[in-house]
Amino acid sequence: MNKIKLSTGYEVNLDGDLLALIEAIYEEIALKKELKHTYEDVMGEIENILRQISVEDLRLYFRESLFLNTVTYENEMLNAYIKRLAGKADEP
Repeated sequence: MNKIKLSTGYEVNLDGDLLALIEAIYEEIALKKELKHTYEDVMGEIENILRQISVEDLRLYFRESLFLNTVTYENEMLNAYIKRLAGKADEP
Protein backbone atom coordinates (compact mmCIF):
# COMPACT_ATOMS: atom_id res chain seq x y z
CA MET A 1 0.00 0.00 0.00
CA ASN A 2 1.28 3.45 -0.88
CA LYS A 3 1.82 6.04 1.81
CA ILE A 4 2.32 9.78 1.69
CA LYS A 5 3.76 12.09 4.28
CA LEU A 6 2.11 15.33 5.28
CA SER A 7 4.29 18.37 5.90
CA THR A 8 4.03 17.65 9.64
CA GLY A 9 5.60 14.23 9.13
CA TYR A 10 2.32 12.36 9.66
CA GLU A 11 1.99 9.41 7.29
CA VAL A 12 -1.27 8.57 5.53
CA ASN A 13 -2.09 5.28 3.80
CA LEU A 14 -3.40 5.73 0.28
CA ASP A 15 -6.14 3.14 0.38
CA GLY A 16 -8.87 5.12 -1.38
CA ASP A 17 -10.40 6.45 1.83
CA LEU A 18 -10.96 10.11 0.99
CA LEU A 19 -12.44 10.93 4.39
CA ALA A 20 -9.33 9.58 6.12
CA LEU A 21 -7.19 11.88 3.97
CA ILE A 22 -9.44 14.88 4.71
CA GLU A 23 -9.40 14.04 8.42
CA ALA A 24 -5.60 13.86 8.41
CA ILE A 25 -5.36 17.29 6.78
CA TYR A 26 -7.82 18.68 9.32
CA GLU A 27 -6.03 17.20 12.31
CA GLU A 28 -2.52 18.03 11.15
CA ILE A 29 -3.22 21.53 9.83
CA ALA A 30 -6.36 22.95 11.44
CA LEU A 31 -6.12 21.42 14.90
CA LYS A 32 -2.37 21.74 15.30
CA LYS A 33 -2.75 25.45 14.52
CA GLU A 34 -5.68 25.67 16.95
CA LEU A 35 -8.05 26.50 14.07
CA LYS A 36 -5.93 29.53 13.16
CA HIS A 37 -4.96 28.09 9.81
CA THR A 38 -5.35 29.88 6.50
CA TYR A 39 -6.50 28.99 3.02
CA GLU A 40 -2.82 28.96 2.04
CA ASP A 41 -2.00 26.47 4.81
CA VAL A 42 -4.60 24.01 3.56
CA MET A 43 -3.80 24.54 -0.12
CA GLY A 44 -0.10 24.12 0.60
CA GLU A 45 -0.80 20.76 2.23
CA ILE A 46 -2.97 19.69 -0.69
CA GLU A 47 -0.16 20.64 -3.09
CA ASN A 48 2.25 18.61 -0.93
CA ILE A 49 -0.08 15.62 -1.24
CA LEU A 50 -0.46 16.03 -5.00
CA ARG A 51 3.34 16.02 -5.46
CA GLN A 52 3.47 12.56 -3.85
CA ILE A 53 0.44 10.84 -5.34
CA SER A 54 0.49 8.66 -8.46
CA VAL A 55 -1.83 9.29 -11.41
CA GLU A 56 -3.71 6.09 -10.56
CA ASP A 57 -4.26 7.14 -6.95
CA LEU A 58 -5.15 10.65 -8.08
CA ARG A 59 -7.92 9.25 -10.29
CA LEU A 60 -9.22 7.16 -7.39
CA TYR A 61 -9.31 10.11 -4.98
CA PHE A 62 -10.76 12.47 -7.59
CA ARG A 63 -13.58 10.00 -8.24
CA GLU A 64 -14.25 9.74 -4.50
CA SER A 65 -14.14 13.54 -4.20
CA LEU A 66 -16.68 14.00 -6.97
CA PHE A 67 -18.98 11.45 -5.35
CA LEU A 68 -18.68 13.06 -1.90
CA ASN A 69 -19.29 16.53 -3.32
CA THR A 70 -22.28 15.31 -5.31
CA VAL A 71 -23.85 13.76 -2.21
CA THR A 72 -23.12 16.92 -0.18
CA TYR A 73 -24.67 19.10 -2.88
CA GLU A 74 -27.72 16.86 -3.09
CA ASN A 75 -28.18 17.01 0.70
CA GLU A 76 -27.91 20.81 0.69
CA MET A 77 -30.50 21.07 -2.09
CA LEU A 78 -32.87 18.72 -0.25
CA ASN A 79 -32.44 20.67 2.99
CA ALA A 80 -33.27 23.93 1.19
CA TYR A 81 -36.35 22.31 -0.36
CA ILE A 82 -37.52 21.00 3.03
CA LYS A 83 -37.05 24.46 4.57
CA ARG A 84 -39.14 25.99 1.77
CA LEU A 85 -41.87 23.40 2.33
CA ALA A 86 -41.80 23.99 6.07
CA GLY A 87 -42.03 27.75 5.53
CA LYS A 88 -45.03 27.36 3.23
CA ALA A 89 -46.75 25.11 5.78
CA ASP A 90 -46.49 27.94 8.33
CA GLU A 91 -48.18 30.43 5.99
CA PRO A 92 -51.98 30.96 6.34
